[in-house]
Amino acid sequence: MGDRNVLGSELEPCGTDPVTGFYRDGCCSTGPEDLGSHTICAVVTAEFLEHQRGIGNDLTTPVPQFRFPGLAPGDRWCVTAANWLRAHYEGAAAHVVLASTHERALEIVPLAVLKEHAVDVPADPGALES
Repeated sequence: MGDRNVLGSELEPCGTDPVTGFYRDGCCSTGPEDLGSHTICAVVTAEFLEHQRGIGNDLTTPVPQFRFPGLAPGDRWCVTAANWLRAHYEGAAAHVVLASTHERALEIVPLAVLKEHAVDVPADPGALES
């Protein structure tokens, strides 16, 4: 059996443009070497990106040596569960794609909290900029 999502079914891909995931395979798969638990499939907003930059996690500046292109509002990205939860507590949580969020995120974030921010990705992700 493959990786499972927070809903108990097979983990679905999070994003390929840009290619996300700790393993850069498009999924929020995790393993023992993923110490940050990059398990939440987030649809990032400008507010979330600003929050992350403010806590020392700059997600907008490209880092080519880590195959990181830098993110823009509307991008889907596997973020660390702890940083996402901090953003939630501080009122800046990104939207969450539950089917693409790894079940290990539940070790850090309760399912009810993830569901508060669940979203289907709209045809025009530009609507998520605020």
